[in-house]
Amino acid sequence: MLRGIDVSSHQSSSYDTDGLSFVFVKATEGRSYVNPKLAAQTKRGRDAGLVVGFYHFLWPGNLTDQAEYFVAKTPEKRGDILAVDWETTGDGSHASNSEKDRFIRNVKQLRPHHKVVLYCNRHFWLNYDTTSYAGDGLWIADYVTAGKPRIQADWRFHQYTDDPLDKNVADFSSESALREWAGG
Repeated sequence: MLRGIDVSSHQSSSYDTDGLSFVFVKATEGRSYVNPKLAAQTKRGRDAGLVVGFYHFLWPGNLTDQAEYFVAKTPEKRGDILAVDWETTGDGSHASNSEKDRFIRNVKQLRPHHKVVLYCNRHFWLNYDTTSYAGDGLWIADYVTAGKPRIQADWRFHQYTDDPLDKNVADFSSESALREWAGG
């Protein structure tokens, strides 16, 4: 399995890339937040030759506006992966299944040459998801042994710990297989 991390404004722009094949960078949230380290964290991943992905933290409501905002603020390079982060917001709410599905479809329509995946934790996948729609793949968070999330669904990425930072594995036979899947 391939190793990767995901970063946000809480992490350094000079994160360690040794042994990594990919990085997901938080790009946006809702309709007003852009990660202030987005450009620097993206450059770090690209300079290291990593497959780069970007994620949007989804809020309920205004799905078209959020999708357009995400796409407008996210760098566009063939082979980049786009993701929606579906979880509980700071105010305790969360987007519904239909909103999550609509957001993924909107982003796929706006960026038809990019893979769009769903990120959620095991609790959301088992207790909130009713459609099993994850776009082009599921990125599941379950803090157990790397590559062994406790779900029955197929997955592409597995976030297995957040200590000391969010570490992930990808279910691809090689980095070239990941790049080919991502379209790069």
